Amino acid sequence: MFAISTEMANKAVEILKDKKAKDIRLLDIHEISTIADYFLVVTGTSTTQLQAMADALDEKMELAGYKLHHKEGFRGGRWILVDFNNIIVHLFHDEERNFYNLERLWKDAKTVEVEE
Repeated sequence: MFAISTEMANKAVEILKDKKAKDIRLLDIHEISTIADYFLVVTGTSTTQLQAMADALDEKMELAGYKLHHKEGFRGGRWILVDFNNIIVHLFHDEERNFYNLERLWKDAKTVEVEE
């Protein structure tokens, strides 16, 4: 099961790179939480970019065979959560990412190296 999550996370990273996501952080939380195996935390420069990233994830992950479980925050576009069950993607505007600082909250998670 974890191998599938890793494949999903890598696919999501690839999609987000294509949409020019900044500061991509992949957190392996499977040993410290039951809610998912990975959190993917990224920054976008505008509401429009964040919404485009969310749309691309929804569309391209489905084409790859991964079903969207839940999406929220799309209308506001400052923090969009895209949940694929095994991986949860957090798309942040710069200010919100700094304010909520999920990396600090999940400091016990392993950070997986992502090539920029």
